[in-house]
Amino acid sequence: MDKGPEPPPEAVSRHPTLFRAIRRRRNPRLRRSDITVTDERAVRRAVKAASLGNAMEWFDFGIYAYLAGTIGRVFFPSGSETAQLLSSFATFAVAFLVRPLGGMVFGPMGDKVGRKKVLALTMILMAIGTAAIGLLPTYAAVGFWSPLLLILFRLLQGFSTGGEYGGASTFIAEYAPDKRRGYFGSFLELGTLAGYTGAAGLVTALTAWLGTGAMDAWGWRIPFLVAGPLGIVGLYLRLKLDDTPAYLKLGEGNVHVNEAANSVETTARGDLLRIFRQHWRPLLLCIALVGAYNVTDYMLLSYMPTYLSDELHYTETHGLLILVATMALLMLIINQVGRLNDRYGRKPLLMTGMLGFFLLSAPAFLLVRQGSLLGVSAGMLMLGLSLVCLLGTMSAALPAMFPTSVRYGSLSVGYNLSASLFGGTTPLVITALIGATGSDMMPAYYAMAAALVGVVAVACMKETAQQPLEGSPPSVQTEKEAADMVEARAPTPKF
Repeated sequence: MDKGPEPPPEAVSRHPTLFRAIRRRRNPRLRRSDITVTDERAVRRAVKAASLGNAMEWFDFGIYAYLAGTIGRVFFPSGSETAQLLSSFATFAVAFLVRPLGGMVFGPMGDKVGRKKVLALTMILMAIGTAAIGLLPTYAAVGFWSPLLLILFRLLQGFSTGGEYGGASTFIAEYAPDKRRGYFGSFLELGTLAGYTGAAGLVTALTAWLGTGAMDAWGWRIPFLVAGPLGIVGLYLRLKLDDTPAYLKLGEGNVHVNEAANSVETTARGDLLRIFRQHWRPLLLCIALVGAYNVTDYMLLSYMPTYLSDELHYTETHGLLILVATMALLMLIINQVGRLNDRYGRKPLLMTGMLGFFLLSAPAFLLVRQGSLLGVSAGMLMLGLSLVCLLGTMSAALPAMFPTSVRYGSLSVGYNLSASLFGGTTPLVITALIGATGSDMMPAYYAMAAALVGVVAVACMKETAQQPLEGSPPSVQTEKEAADMVEARAPTPKF
C-alpha cells in the first residue's frame, strides 16, 4: 500500500492524536483472530487433490504429445510424414487457443463461488474430453469427420484446462502455511511430472508390446480411455475437501490486515475488466514468466521425444525411455527445490532456472545431436535440472502476485493467455522452424530466447517467500507461531 509522503514534523506535533489514528489505520494491530493456524492433515489432503488433478491434466496432454506420430497417421493421412506431424501438432496447439477463454470463465467463477466447486467442474470436463478422444472413429472409417471430432474434443480439453492450473496453484497456496508454501506448491508440479511420466511410460509400454501396426489400428485408444477412471478418483478427492481458509475468511469479512486494500479488492472480484485495469502490471509479469517457463517446459517434456525420433532417427520407444528416466530423476528432487525456495527465496531459484536454459540450451543440444546414449542423456539432464528450478518454484511464486479476491481469476487469465501464445505452440513452432531453416539447433535457440525474457521478468518481480499472500491473513503451522507473531507485532508500551 502506498503510504504517500511523510507529513511535516510540525504538523505531527500540532495534531498528535490525528496522526496516531492515521498510523493505526495504515498498520492495524495484528490480532490472534487474524492469523490462520493450518491443519497439517487438511493441507496434505488439499495438496493431494490438487496435485492429482494436475497430474491428470498433463497425463492427458502428454498422451497426445507422445502419440503425435500415431495421431498423424490415424487422423491425418498424407503422403508426407512432416505434413502429418504438423497436422498432429496443430491439433495439439488448437486446445491452447481456447485456454484463455476457459481461464476467463472459470477463473472469475472460482473467485465468486469458491475454488473447490470450479476445480471439480474442470476435472469432469477434462475426463470427458480425453475419454471421448479414445472412442473416436478413424479417418479411414468416417473421413473428414474424424479430425473434426478430434479438434472438437481437444477444444473441450483446452477449455477445461483453462481453469485447472490457476485454481490448483491457488488452492495449494491458500492452504499452505506461509513458511512452507514453496514446499507444498512443488507437489503441484510433481503432479505435472507424474502425469507426463505416466503418459510416456504407458505409451512406451504399449508401443513395445503391441508394435506400430497394432498401435495405429487400436492401441492408441487405451491411454485416452484410462483418463476416465483417473478423473473419477480425482473428482472424489476434490469433493471431499473444504474450500481454502483464505477464501472462507474473505467471504466472512474477517480479514483485518491491510483493510484499505481489501475494500478495493472486494469490488474487483469476478470482474475481468477490473482485473485488466487494476492488476495489469502483475498480469504482464505473470504472462512473461509463464511464457518463458512454458516454452522450456513443452520443449523438453512434449517435443523432445519427437525430436529424437524425427531428427536423430531414434525409435519412438528409445526416445521415450530416455525422457522417462530424466523425469523420474526430476521427481526425486523437485520437493527439495520447493524447500530451497522457501529458505532462500523464489527469485534465486527462478533466476537459476532461466539462466540455466539461456546458457546451457546450446551445449545441451550439441550433446544430444551426437546421438550417443551418453550424449543424449547428458543433454537432457542439463535441460532437466534447469527446468526443475522453475517447476519447483513457479507454483508458489505465481499465486503470490495477486490479491486473494481476484487471485484465481487473475492467475487463470495470465497463465492461460501465455500458455496459449507460447506453450502449446512450442512443438508446432519448433517443427516449422526446423523445416524452414534445416537447422536441428532451432529448439535450443528458441529456448534461449524464451529464457532471456524470463531473466528480465524474474529481475522485475517482488520476493514473496515466507510472506502472507496479499489480501490474506498470515498463515502459520502452530498456535505458538501465531502467539509469537502477535507478540512481535504488538506496539511497544511507553511509560
